[in-house]
Amino acid sequence: MRDLFHWVYMRQIPLRAAAALMTNAAIWGTSWTAFRFLQEHGLHPLWSTAIIFLICTLLMIMLRPATLRQMRGHPELLLIALAAGLTNACFNGAVAFGDVIRVILLFYLMPVWAVILARLVLGEAITSRSLMRIALGLGGAMIVLYQPQVGLPLPRGLSDWAAILGGCMFALNNVMLRRFQNISDAARGTAMLAGASTLSALLGALFAGLGMMQWPVALGTALLPTLILWSLLFMVAVTCLQYGMSRLPANISSLIMLTEILAGTLSAWALGAAELRPQDLIGGALIISAPWLIRDKK
Repeated sequence: MRDLFHWVYMRQIPLRAAAALMTNAAIWGTSWTAFRFLQEHGLHPLWSTAIIFLICTLLMIMLRPATLRQMRGHPELLLIALAAGLTNACFNGAVAFGDVIRVILLFYLMPVWAVILARLVLGEAITSRSLMRIALGLGGAMIVLYQPQVGLPLPRGLSDWAAILGGCMFALNNVMLRRFQNISDAARGTAMLAGASTLSALLGALFAGLGMMQWPVALGTALLPTLILWSLLFMVAVTCLQYGMSRLPANISSLIMLTEILAGTLSAWALGAAELRPQDLIGGALIISAPWLIRDKK
């Protein structure tokens, strides 16, 4: 065990930050259960996202009233709000109208954009080792998500392009969290929550106005426990995300976030919604090992 901790330490990856990102990924990876339940009861994922993150925003402000004053003093938080909002709106819109597997594959090209944006915004070097980590992590993701009928993950429609844009915005959001790490955790988290709620609501209104989806109906009391529970869980997720992202290099954090794919796969298997295949185990092992096996020279 001592050798294991030494092995991790030598790779200069703070365990608390990595654990925070994995917690965020686990929550998001299992959130499909909530969104599926809500959709089965007549609430589209876009409306679910808007409502859940609105509750999160209000709760955060109630718990930390000083957050609003802090946000007014940092207009740059609008970039985080916009990036987080576009991430959720694009991904949920793409999942609603496109092939889910293709959307996930294209969205999780995110580590590529993270490395590029980290170089442009943060000045992080693009090293051969960072490229090797990306190849290993994305290779694992492709193995887990591979289905012959889906074809190559090349964009060929509006939902595909929305998935790519969502992944790019997620990478931008994560880079901005590290760029503005001097701003309080509560202010950054509230900006993310408010942006996700607002943009999802606007996209839902657009699609509903065009007749592509229904307007939300009156919420039954059966939905309230799910909405409240997942509002609390997403508050935890967002807090963990901004904590981890602000303390890890973007090329490392983006790879750790790929564990969301593994969390989704395992939760689907545990609930009988999917089979656990050998390729899931192989790909999952690659995803988990990518940030740790290859370290940069000091």
